[in-house]
Amino acid sequence: MKDLLLYIAKNLVDNPDAVTVTEVERDSETVLELRVAEGDMGKVIGRQGRIAKEIRTLVKSVAARKGKKVSVEIVD
Repeated sequence: MKDLLLYIAKNLVDNPDAVTVTEVERDSETVLELRVAEGDMGKVIGRQGRIAKEIRTLVKSVAARKGKKVSVEIVD
């Protein structure tokens, strides 16, 4: 999941070197924390959060196929 999120985020932003993903285990769920450069935050979130919502949907569906619970948080 981490590699998928990195791939998606790096292809959306202008500064792909600043993209990082951290895995955090909380309860029975894995949380992927996505960090991007300040100027690229809007490109990852999108208008009214549409891109962020689609990223979360895509990662969750791939995780569900593997029998895992994963969520994505976009962090400042």
